[in-house]
Amino acid sequence: MTGRTRVIGSAAAVAALTGLVLLVAHPDPRLAWLAAMPLMAALWAAFAAGAWLVRQAPLRWAVALILVGGIAVQLAALSGPPRSSDDLYRYIWDGRVQAAGFDPYQYVPAAPQLVAVRDPFLWNTRAPHCVPAGAKAAMAHGETLTAGCTRINRPTAPTIYPPVAEAYFLAVSYLSPWLGRGSTPIQAAAALCAIATTIVLLLGLRSLGRDPRLAALWAWCPVVALEAGNNAHVDVLAAGITAGALLAAAKAARLRRSLAGGVLLGLAFATKMTPILVTPALLRRRGLAVLSAAAAAAGLVYLPHVLRVGGGVLGFLPIYLSQEGYDSGSRFGLLDLLVPDRWATVTAFAVLAVTALAVLRRSDPDQPWRGALVMTGVALAVTTPGYPWYSMLLVMLVAFDGRAEWLAFGAAMHLSGEHPLPGVTLTATMAERIGYGAAVLIVVAVSAVRWAHARRAQPRPVPIRPVVISTVVASPVAASPVAASFTSASSVGG
Repeated sequence: MTGRTRVIGSAAAVAALTGLVLLVAHPDPRLAWLAAMPLMAALWAAFAAGAWLVRQAPLRWAVALILVGGIAVQLAALSGPPRSSDDLYRYIWDGRVQAAGFDPYQYVPAAPQLVAVRDPFLWNTRAPHCVPAGAKAAMAHGETLTAGCTRINRPTAPTIYPPVAEAYFLAVSYLSPWLGRGSTPIQAAAALCAIATTIVLLLGLRSLGRDPRLAALWAWCPVVALEAGNNAHVDVLAAGITAGALLAAAKAARLRRSLAGGVLLGLAFATKMTPILVTPALLRRRGLAVLSAAAAAAGLVYLPHVLRVGGGVLGFLPIYLSQEGYDSGSRFGLLDLLVPDRWATVTAFAVLAVTALAVLRRSDPDQPWRGALVMTGVALAVTTPGYPWYSMLLVMLVAFDGRAEWLAFGAAMHLSGEHPLPGVTLTATMAERIGYGAAVLIVVAVSAVRWAHARRAQPRPVPIRPVVISTVVASPVAASPVAASFTSASSVGG
């Protein structure tokens, strides 16, 4: 296949991918009979074809296609309202609360102190989440709340998002007059984060001597398109900051680069908790410096909120973990098949601890993304979250590493819904088990093939045969120049 053919094929795949993303963002009522799984399967198939074709395309054309295609899919995704998550309404609310002078961890959305911040977009009688009269807050001493209906999920609970995420929400709130109305500003901000991460990958991979075309695994991935541009999840910002931390750590010839990597890691952790999974891989080089810088950066951004609200900075996180079933052990979809619920949490901690120790001891400090990818993938397999956006960090790591089989965890929730095919209905738990179980099998199978291929490709040692050296005894002949020359040459040759 020629380079020109690959460029044309890659462009066609990206065009198909963009069209499918548009169909997700603007569902056609005439296709309502079609279940979600076939559409998602077509989306992932277009992505796989494009990523495979662009890998062998001429570099200059490939880089241009990756960037243009990444922009196209994000624009297509943000052109419609969020389709599978309402988290972004909390983002909008937290930004407006801060712009009004309140700490985001101070009051729950339905608190009477925030009535003046309400607006018709987030608070109206047609909204799905309603607070009845006399309701009490989930925390904050159980104060009586103001009744009303809102788009914000869990309006009686405090925010769950860390300080860097809250600063991002505030920045988007200030920029909203220029970015649009409704949910468009936060969707546009997430799309810009995804595009910026694509640029970081294109430049960073090249500076590391790796193939920049690997960036297509991030830029065109359906997880990034749907969960950034459409659902606007803050995970995209955390993934982008983590990418910067990996680049700094991989090129840490001097102490200041290690410190920079640590600072970025701390900021990523203060955006979303998931980047903590990258930590073991980054501790292989100047671990104390990286860990100290990360702790200092995270502590610095938390400090103003701690001084104002104390332990309230944890927000909804403890209740969230309990509601999701992680404390009781009922949330570990695959482990629950092997051990009782009461042992699942302990088993999960043990598996993650062993994996972290293995990554810490064996990870290559020049390629920290490889160990981080294993750690993140194992964490997804163990915790089996029901939300596709939790895999965005893993998608970024795959773009660094190139082992595309790990993207099966990103596809797990897109391709194993509760209504996968017309006439087929699954429980949420069964759908998650099928999705994550298939992902584990794919990763194990492909990894085994890679290992076997690497074993066959290793050069075999060549046996050394003993060399017999014989001694030539010269006959007593007449000494002549010709005879002497011949005898000497024969001895050397023998």
